[in-house]
Amino acid sequence: MAWGRKKGGGRREPQFGLAASLAELRLGPQDRLPSGEDRPKKSPQKRKVVDTDDDDPPPERKPPRPRSGSKRRSKSRGRSGLFRLVYWGAVLGLWAVIALVGVIVWVGAHLPAIQALEIPKRPPTIQIVGADGSVLATRGEMAGANVALKDLPPYLPKAFIAIEDRRFYSHYGVDPLGILRAAVTNVLHRGVSQGGSTLTQQLAKNLFLTQERTLQRKLQEVELALWLERKHSKSEILELYLNRVYFGSGAYGVEAAAQRYFGKSAKNVTLAEAAMLAGLVKSPSRLAPNRNPEGAEKRAQTVLAAMADAKFITEARRRPQSGTPPIM
Repeated sequence: MAWGRKKGGGRREPQFGLAASLAELRLGPQDRLPSGEDRPKKSPQKRKVVDTDDDDPPPERKPPRPRSGSKRRSKSRGRSGLFRLVYWGAVLGLWAVIALVGVIVWVGAHLPAIQALEIPKRPPTIQIVGADGSVLATRGEMAGANVALKDLPPYLPKAFIAIEDRRFYSHYGVDPLGILRAAVTNVLHRGVSQGGSTLTQQLAKNLFLTQERTLQRKLQEVELALWLERKHSKSEILELYLNRVYFGSGAYGVEAAAQRYFGKSAKNVTLAEAAMLAGLVKSPSRLAPNRNPEGAEKRAQTVLAAMADAKFITEARRRPQSGTPPIM
């Protein structure tokens, strides 16, 4: 019999590891999640009863403040959009100016030196005459004598201005409005029915350039027209034009054309004859009155209508000018 042993007690062996730690683990009531029934009920809030007198007016409600934040954002967006538009417009404009300067430099590089540029002289004309002094044959261009602008009847240069370049005295060699009007007319007629070249451009082409239709030649024509306008007055340009333009049948200048078609000097032509001469510039070979009198007459009536529209002549003076002038 051994001392120190408890009744009914057995020997316990020590335990280690996970099983030993879980053996003493017990859940108490405080460790459990409360269910819906066990949750404490919230006491209903008591509404405050405001005792107001009948004489007191009801409290005024403050109007809601406008949402200024959205308006500010919309204004800032509008300003940023306008700024971007102005910025990119300025950038594109700058590049357009640079491109224009480059084109002008490139075109000018293919022209002779402007400082040495002069009005070319007319090529010589050879005439074969008989023993009695009569002209038997003419070789070369039929160039008449130069006629001063002041010696011509006033309606003769006005006829050319009315049909070819009505804004002659207001532009500087190139007429942007005339070019735009000609472009719109050509688009509407689906073909080239009207040109936008000024009298100065036509003179530059006749003096210095060829008749080929290329973009390079057109740009050179514009640059030379600006040079002519800077160096010569309007009267000098108009006089040069009338004495150098081609009228068909080998006639260059109004004097040669008047002698060729009417047998008289350009100083003595009538209004109908002046209108016919001005109408020849569009197509000298096709509208030459000795080859196509009907076409020349129809074109002359168009010139007279343009002169009346430009207020160069009156309607009463325009009407009697019917009938083809006598052609030599």
